[in-house]
Amino acid sequence: MLVVIRGGGDLATGVALRLYRSGMRPVICEIERPTSIRRTVCFSEAMRLGETAVEGVRARRAAPEEVPGLLAEGIVPVLADPEAACVRMLRPEAVVDAVLAKRNLGTTMDMAPVVVAAGPGFTAGADCHAVVETMRGHYLGRVIYSGAALPNTNVPGLIGGYAGERVLRAPADGIFQGAKEIGCQVQTGDVAGYVDGTPMVCTISGVLRGLLADGVVVKRGMKSGDVDPRCEPAHCLCASDKALAVGGGVLEAILHLRGRGEDGRNGK
Repeated sequence: MLVVIRGGGDLATGVALRLYRSGMRPVICEIERPTSIRRTVCFSEAMRLGETAVEGVRARRAAPEEVPGLLAEGIVPVLADPEAACVRMLRPEAVVDAVLAKRNLGTTMDMAPVVVAAGPGFTAGADCHAVVETMRGHYLGRVIYSGAALPNTNVPGLIGGYAGERVLRAPADGIFQGAKEIGCQVQTGDVAGYVDGTPMVCTISGVLRGLLADGVVVKRGMKSGDVDPRCEPAHCLCASDKALAVGGGVLEAILHLRGRGEDGRNGK
């Protein structure tokens, strides 16, 4: 079963891992210069490096015509295709919007027989066939077949007793340059990176779980890093509980809708 996934960040990668390990064939659509934070667990890194691997699953930057060959090798293709134009050529059985933009960037129910979206900004029955909840808490990963996910609160989920404090934000407009590596331990007050010479300072101690790639253009306040107070470097190399929960919801939605013969293109 061919599935096109819009987005290649950490949550989208968790979705891709769930589908891949369930025997489906995911294809990732990304922007040319991704802004993923948790780069060590993001298939979007294939856009920058050419090839990457997450939890033993390989992904490679590709052109649309290379997709069949890579899928035959068990490699996840990553396309520079933010509009998911490849859908017209590949005609996948399902499309998943996992961009997590908190708004719909062009996903419609007629893109594939099954269309699933993750997080707020979508309404099941209008934009897609199903929405998967991304808010940490009791409803995380739950599939919604009518209605929308919980609205965005702009407050990061609680991890190790910290929420907003663990997120590092760009201190100014400009070009980002990292001063630390993902996986290293940091203390409160350490400088994790710079934006045109202005330091981005850690507000808690822990392990640097995520950091923008060098050279990314940022706006003041843009999420640019993530400190994990649990201090487990191994967490930097595996998909998060949230990403896998969302991935499980997407897998459930695809199988459920496919079993019902749901077809957005034909109105069934």
